[in-house]
Amino acid sequence: MPPQTGRLAVVTGATGGLGYETALGLAQGCADVIVAGRNEAKGRGAAAKIRSLAPKSLVRFEKLDLADLKSVSAFAARLAAAGRPVDLLINNAGVMALPSRGVTADGFEMQFGINHLGHFALTGHLLPLLRLSRAPRVVQVSSLAYRIGKIRFEDIHGELSYGPWESYAQSKLAGILFAGELQRRSDAQGWGLLSTAVHPGYARTDLVSNGPGARSAIALLNRSLGRIVSQSAADGAQPALFAASSPGAQPGGFYGPGGLFGITGAPVAAFVSNRGRDLDAAHKLWQVSEQMTGVEWPVD
Repeated sequence: MPPQTGRLAVVTGATGGLGYETALGLAQGCADVIVAGRNEAKGRGAAAKIRSLAPKSLVRFEKLDLADLKSVSAFAARLAAAGRPVDLLINNAGVMALPSRGVTADGFEMQFGINHLGHFALTGHLLPLLRLSRAPRVVQVSSLAYRIGKIRFEDIHGELSYGPWESYAQSKLAGILFAGELQRRSDAQGWGLLSTAVHPGYARTDLVSNGPGARSAIALLNRSLGRIVSQSAADGAQPALFAASSPGAQPGGFYGPGGLFGITGAPVAAFVSNRGRDLDAAHKLWQVSEQMTGVEWPVD
């Protein structure tokens, strides 16, 4: 990783798993890091641990609940009051395949609300600070599950029909569409952003236990085959670190592990399906996301 000295990174969901490893990697590259998460005890513990492993970095915890747009707005307001440019925004936090349909504080289906709408709102609120940076980057952490995803504009919150994996895949496809549309709008409006999306392959994290649960079929698969075909959370964070720091990361790029089936390995440019490159769906999703979150982006 090129030195990140003097750069400020915001990493959502950085209290554990991929987010923690991404925050740690950036801090060890000498970036200053904001560990953003909703659990204050875990967040302060994660920040303290990162400080001990990367003592040259300024690392602090900031409370952020992506399931509550008021929390997202308040988080951004605190950063705006400090006035420091945000150089890197890693939209990592997420939930996976929740067995039962839940809703956020604002009435959004939980997975779509946290994985996409919360990050859409956060990025919009932080755009003025990102534009103050000389070389700002925004990274959306997606998943290979996006390939089975579809943006169900007619039932985007699963009110008529909810499927745990269907909703998860939709939210992760939304992240890829958002990354591409953000790059196109940045290019058109002169925001100066480098926007990318990444996936971690099959990384060992707490997503399964926090989502489908320890007794689910996928948890059983994790225990039986996971250690053979998966990689660590630290390895799974490498695509995000590449997208956040490498001179080789391209505007609108998508990166993931380069091993067999994209499950493990060093980061490379990843395949993007037709759905992930659907410009009409990306444009419509942006409009819908603006309406739902109330966050309006500048047009100049």
